[in-house]
Amino acid sequence: MQGDPFRTRDHVADFDAIVADIVSRSAATRAELPMLEDVSYGRGPSETLDLFFPQQRDGPVAVHMFVHGGYWRMFSRSDFSCVAQTVTRAGAIAAIIGYALMPAVRMSTIVDQVRCAKTWLQEHISEYGGDPSRVTVSGHSAGGHLGTFLFHADDPRPVNGALLLGGLYDLKPLQDSFLKPEIGITNDEALAFTPLNHRHHAHTDVTLLVGADETPPFHQQAADFAALLDGQGVRVVNSALRDRNHMSAVRDLGIPGTEAARQLAAMIGRC
Repeated sequence: MQGDPFRTRDHVADFDAIVADIVSRSAATRAELPMLEDVSYGRGPSETLDLFFPQQRDGPVAVHMFVHGGYWRMFSRSDFSCVAQTVTRAGAIAAIIGYALMPAVRMSTIVDQVRCAKTWLQEHISEYGGDPSRVTVSGHSAGGHLGTFLFHADDPRPVNGALLLGGLYDLKPLQDSFLKPEIGITNDEALAFTPLNHRHHAHTDVTLLVGADETPPFHQQAADFAALLDGQGVRVVNSALRDRNHMSAVRDLGIPGTEAARQLAAMIGRC
């Protein structure tokens, strides 16, 4: 396989068409589902989330937060509103998370923001009909990386479940990728924010997914992270999505009935 294995555009021929479809589905989702937009979970202008609600709710319902990808430097929460289609059909409130982007901020800020969003949900979602004891997370690519910081071993309130799709669990190889001139991951950041360097909470049920057609590093990193979690006593399943690449896999999260969406709904249901 030629080219930088992390530069998704080089390996997904219809990259722009898939992104356009995701954005279009997300706009339709915002028009269709009951929602609250721009809810602040912190003090900064980027520290906001959108809440989407099931059409029918009987008592407090589960809560699921989605963290978008884009190599920490592109996309926004509104681009991925469509994931709420799967989440709300599973009977849960969907919280689509926004965060600041590199290089305007560094990795530590983004990690802190995602952790803050989880804490806000656990402390305030009951005001919106959610059950703070039933919080799960999913994330794609960089969002999969960020999702790992919500179930560290020392977290007093880790998420109950995590579905991480096409995630990045070793930052070292990215230092010499196409991202070097764009965000310049430092040695300290690679060390501090590589999930393979951390211990994780056995309370959390983890599903790792990767598109079968993704480049080799995504498969290897998922396998390495699954082995680490298993060795730490975490319940983890690692599997590939047939005939899916890095972008078609995440589009599927917002299309109920696809394999990715079924796995997401199942994780929400059991956690």
